[in-house]
Amino acid sequence: MSELIIETTGLRKEFRTRRGGHRVAVQDLDLAVPAGGGVHGFLGPNGSGKTTTIRMLLGLARPTAGTMRLFGEPVPDRLPQVIGRVGAVVESPKFSPSFSGRLNLQLLADSIGVPRSRVDAAIETVQLTGREGDRYKSYSLGMKQRLAIAATLLKDPQLLILDEPTNGLDPAGIREIRETIRGLGAAGVTVLLSSHILAEVQQVCTAATIIGNGRLLASGQVEDLLGTTGAFRVVVPEPERAMTVLAAAELDARVEEHGVRVETEDAARITRVLGEAGIWLSELTPLRADLETFFLQLTGAEQLGAQQPGTGQPGTGQPGTGRPGAQQVGAGA
Repeated sequence: MSELIIETTGLRKEFRTRRGGHRVAVQDLDLAVPAGGGVHGFLGPNGSGKTTTIRMLLGLARPTAGTMRLFGEPVPDRLPQVIGRVGAVVESPKFSPSFSGRLNLQLLADSIGVPRSRVDAAIETVQLTGREGDRYKSYSLGMKQRLAIAATLLKDPQLLILDEPTNGLDPAGIREIRETIRGLGAAGVTVLLSSHILAEVQQVCTAATIIGNGRLLASGQVEDLLGTTGAFRVVVPEPERAMTVLAAAELDARVEEHGVRVETEDAARITRVLGEAGIWLSELTPLRADLETFFLQLTGAEQLGAQQPGTGQPGTGQPGTGRPGAQQVGAGA
């Protein structure tokens, strides 16, 4: 495994309740994010412990138990030594509404001791060129979020942590943020993207960690997590005829919008049956489960376990998997 840029072991956070009990927000969480660029999704339902975990990593909350490391250094003890390599957008940024986007960034650069020359590069990276002279109060929500990301880039961070960056955005704003995040990952920045918007995450993340009720459920490369569905999409000139031929060969096939779906793991049989009938394929693609389906399966009530009466803690999950309910897939996490 490559060097880890984020590593937590047995991380736990408890909060006291008004009735004198306690609530477990993060439970024995093992999180591993390798260095080297790319986007790592940190996924879970609202209230699953994502923001609490991020706040602990950034020294904004103290863990009840467990250990954390950033760039191999224990935090929060050595957070001052590594925080300069970390950028984060966790809460709504505070910019002056009457100042332009550029002036806001210039003043921030002055305050953190970095040269103003980095402002132009940050603006270009988040694709605000041409609008940097407009007042902040005139920006759309998507532009405001991109300016917040630009602010974190002034330090030229190696790790960027984004907590639900597309919350409240319209489809155009979501697309803009997605393109920005994808570009940062491709440029060599390691991005930890916390989100519950799964369709968006699937388009930008190379790896993912999924949590529920504050504990690890699955972690790995996205393609390994999803696997295949035991089906193929076939694109042919005559889909109706192809379906008939495949059905005659006792293959479950149906015509869909983008081709013919065939329920089998035997790709060679599909090509042989169609070839013998004089039907030539232009595409044969294994179908994968979408991230949303996989996520809902993991975070459903049966997988998470019922609440233990009187404790406010989740049940034990599935036995024999290490951490309760956890599933490790591939080497990407």
